[in-house]
Amino acid sequence: MNLIFRSFLLEAGAELLKAVRAPEFIIPTLGMPVAFYSLFGIMISRGVDGAAYLLATYGVFAVMGPAIFGFGISVANERDKGWHALKRAAPSRGASYIAAKVCSTLLFSSISVACIYSVAGFAGGVALHTHVWASLMAVHLLATFPFILIGLSIGFLCNSNAAVAISNVIFLMFSALGGLWIPIHVFPSAMQGFAHILPTFHLSEIALSVSGAPGERDLSYHVFIVSLMTALLLAITALAWTRQRNK
Repeated sequence: MNLIFRSFLLEAGAELLKAVRAPEFIIPTLGMPVAFYSLFGIMISRGVDGAAYLLATYGVFAVMGPAIFGFGISVANERDKGWHALKRAAPSRGASYIAAKVCSTLLFSSISVACIYSVAGFAGGVALHTHVWASLMAVHLLATFPFILIGLSIGFLCNSNAAVAISNVIFLMFSALGGLWIPIHVFPSAMQGFAHILPTFHLSEIALSVSGAPGERDLSYHVFIVSLMTALLLAITALAWTRQRNK
């Protein structure tokens, strides 16, 4: 057990050091969600109701970037450079490698979400009960895991060049068409129907329900769909992991 924990600590330390040495990753990942929320949630909406509504959706947006890019591009780069082959030859555990990346992602996701909460509270005038803030934070951090699985699948199945392109396409599609930037009720009916097959839509609906935003929402339905999607993504990730290990 001590060896497993030590392996995890070494991997986690390496992940954090790698992130600190890559400001080109940290600054956009942490800064873009705050900038977008400040623009659309505070300056354009010009109201506490709009700021409170978009707080829930932009929180999902904030955790998606570190997960998809942190795993998809990072894992693909490490595969191309031969790090995975070296780790398989070394006495290093795969679980420690994944767990360290998950912890690093959760750390940066927490910072990104906390920045949006700060802007919402101080600049947007959003006032929620303490338990609502805590519940919303829990929902946003749990929302990270489906995107981690998407990122891992991309990283295991694609080379670094393809991973960059695919990660960007998925990130933009999930954000724009999943209702994170603009509520889907302003979309045409066909686009509204498409949003229902995206995890971002269901995760944002869960966050809106927890935050107490107005509207009729079937929370159990959205939780069920997200759980089903996560199980499917877990199976895809496991197959991708097995495929790249057998190469």
